[in-house]
Amino acid sequence: MADEYLRLILLIFGSYIVGSFPTSIIVGRFAKGIDIRDHGSGNAGGTNVFRVLGWKPALVVITFDVFKGWLPAAALAPVLFNSQPIPDLGVLQILCGFAAVLGHTYTIFAGFQGGKGVGTLGGVLLALFPTAFPFCLAVAVLTIVLTGYVSLASILASSALPVFLLVLPPFFGTEPADLSLMVFSLLIPFFIIYTHRSNIQRLRNGEENRFEKAMIFRKKD
Repeated sequence: MADEYLRLILLIFGSYIVGSFPTSIIVGRFAKGIDIRDHGSGNAGGTNVFRVLGWKPALVVITFDVFKGWLPAAALAPVLFNSQPIPDLGVLQILCGFAAVLGHTYTIFAGFQGGKGVGTLGGVLLALFPTAFPFCLAVAVLTIVLTGYVSLASILASSALPVFLLVLPPFFGTEPADLSLMVFSLLIPFFIIYTHRSNIQRLRNGEENRFEKAMIFRKKD
């Protein structure tokens, strides 16, 4: 039994290490010799990389950040499920996925100063909620197109997840989400709101940066 708990701890820590891989910081160093946290919004995430370095480096960062969340939840947890003591695969996937998100947000490789966790959390959601994920993504894209606020898009998309988990199964004939996954979906918006608390304050003050290139209906100067 002690060996099983040790393997569980190593699995969760390994998931944290996967999430800690500082993609945006490495890309910033290689692309322009800068620490991305010293430029733009100061956030070590894909949106800030796009603002500072352009869409190609941002695409690399977002792709890797999503993969960092997907890998522990979709691959590591199922493969190692039988070697640890937790009897519910969904709970183990949640623990591994969230460990990766914490790794991205508080990366051990960069003084525990990482991104806001949206891309990596997106990878976790893709692994755990493949049916609902496209609809959440559509909410995020529509919000960005209409408002230009990536932070608002992240908050609304995460808040829409539990709603989609409730309303989609009858239409697609899929099984309802397990209780553990449903509870997790209800907690996700609170985490996103916490990591975006400074963005929320800027939104209230009218000082939040807009992603204007994505705004189809913005007024022309």
